Amino acid sequence: MTMVGTTPPPRLPVRNKAAGSRSGGVSPMLTRLAAEQATGVLVREGGTLYLTEGRVVHAESPFAPGLDVILTAHGTLDARAWQDAVDRADRRHDADRLLLDGGRLAPGALELCHLSALYDAAYFALGPSSTPGRFQYGTTHWLGSVHPVPVAAVEHETLRRRSLLHRIWPDPASDSAPLERVDTAAAPAVAPRQSAVLARVDGIRTAADIARELGRPAFHTLVAVRRLAAAGLVAPRTPPTPAGAAAARAGTGIAAPDGPPAAPDIALLKRVRDALEAL
Repeated sequence: MTMVGTTPPPRLPVRNKAAGSRSGGVSPMLTRLAAEQATGVLVREGGTLYLTEGRVVHAESPFAPGLDVILTAHGTLDARAWQDAVDRADRRHDADRLLLDGGRLAPGALELCHLSALYDAAYFALGPSSTPGRFQYGTTHWLGSVHPVPVAAVEHETLRRRSLLHRIWPDPASDSAPLERVDTAAAPAVAPRQSAVLARVDGIRTAADIARELGRPAFHTLVAVRRLAAAGLVAPRTPPTPAGAAAARAGTGIAAPDGPPAAPDIALLKRVRDALEAL
């Protein structure tokens, strides 16, 4: 009996997982948008990134002071001049050109402050997220393109900052929680920049709050906060225990509810969720 030979099928390609993780960067979606040379805004849980032809031109985050704070906090630009440029910005005149053409701001000062605010907000925008990002094509920012930055540079700086903070103090809890001082018998001396941060730690302010009050980039404030935490001078405020909450209610005359907490009204929660989704 003659055996007829058949050509074996080609082997399936094996994905190089290490290479894939390197090419993905901090955000695979952002990397893909850069390759597409896309223009629009990437909205993530920690902030937003504005892209023009695949480059980052602006970034915003609720955890970082905006460019307006960086420019006006220390007199680089008068607050009224900033607001006037914002009010007059339109499709034909971006706010950056209005500031520069009016002689209200030197080009180098605008570029330096803009890059500082961009990298600052991008650090939070590219942080770990529990929800997927979404991209809106064609959306532009009224500020204009002061200094477009390659996506690879933004991701590299984000990773560098993460690594630096981890080396200073590996616990990130102090980055977002209200901060309180830690009583210590022999407090070590702190540098002036850290001292300004420590003076505003009151159990209520977060690092972002302190950054806005000081008119500093939020990342610089996080560096100071982590160093203070490593020195044992500050810590995230711990939420009250049930016993502590009961004692607080007793002190204010508010009676605690009897029995276990009521189960949530599932139907009500669903109606609220549906209403929010319809907005």
